[in-house]
Amino acid sequence: MGCSSSIPDRNSGRLSGPNLENGGLADPKNLRVKLVLLGDSGVGKSCIVLRFVRGQFDPTSKVTVGASFLSQTIALQDSTTVKFEIWDTAGQERYAALAPLYYRGAAVAVVVYDITSPESFAKAQYWVKELQKHGSPDIVMALVGNKADLHEMREVPVQDGIDYAEKNGMFFIETSAKTADNINQLFEEIAKRLPRPPSS
Repeated sequence: MGCSSSIPDRNSGRLSGPNLENGGLADPKNLRVKLVLLGDSGVGKSCIVLRFVRGQFDPTSKVTVGASFLSQTIALQDSTTVKFEIWDTAGQERYAALAPLYYRGAAVAVVVYDITSPESFAKAQYWVKELQKHGSPDIVMALVGNKADLHEMREVPVQDGIDYAEKNGMFFIETSAKTADNINQLFEEIAKRLPRPPSS
């Protein structure tokens, strides 16, 4: 995994779709959602996850092989808690065929590109199209321009990201896993956009 290795969450051997804990009864105050990260190799997917889950950044990060799994719970102001079960997928081409296995049943997809790489922005658009074809119809999608700390090397204008996200019903944010800029805001914004099960 990029940004050092991951240790699977001991309590999450059993995977489920959104909110299938408590014997299948949905609890509108305690959401549990599967989140997948997609994007080209080297855009910083693993670094974003590690910064969010552990508050760490590892500049000597290794490439993710296949996928890795981490989880993190956040509390919103309305006292809802959201447990993200995060699947960090490898960006290399040889794993692209496996990606549908990762995003099946996902409630959230975070599509990441590197603001210094137009090629990674093009690949992000490929992943958005794949999700629109094969993902859940009500999936919450975020478009993330990572490496915002490298603004002097920027090759993808902010407006391009905003325009593409708006056209595709996604929300857009730029982050820096290195400086932690907007990392927590990304996940909080996702949590706010999740569909809530009806209260019984």
